[in-house]
Amino acid sequence: MSIYDTLTQLGITLPPVSVPAAAYVPFVQSGKLVFLSGHIAKKDGKPWVGQLGKNMTTDEARLAARTIAIDLLGTLHAAVGDLNKIQRIVKLMSLVNSTGDFTEQHLVTNGASELIGQVFGAKGAHARSAFGVAQIPMGACVEIEMIAELA
Repeated sequence: MSIYDTLTQLGITLPPVSVPAAAYVPFVQSGKLVFLSGHIAKKDGKPWVGQLGKNMTTDEARLAARTIAIDLLGTLHAAVGDLNKIQRIVKLMSLVNSTGDFTEQHLVTNGASELIGQVFGAKGAHARSAFGVAQIPMGACVEIEMIAELA
């Protein structure tokens, strides 16, 4: 089954690449690797603002991480032209805007990891880091970057 068939079954439409908010590009390819810049969580087209442990729940932020995964897939599609060319999702790195005593960054990031697994199957099994940080640009609750490998 095509990646796009899977996306259709999941009710996902890929968004266009977001315009960078600072001095960087959305993706860079080096050999067979494609590096996607960090994408922040958005809700209704605006930064999804919140801090875990203060004014946002793990479940809400997990949903935010899932929406980031969809944005990352849109950027990856723009970078490679066809998601079926992806050999493997290599790594996700997640930054979670959280208080010093919040310890569920890994559960938040599962929102993205699980969707990537649903979309790519075994090719979506990836290495991952999930960090708690004091702040993310524009007050966003989560930021995630991705590395993928082309076939």
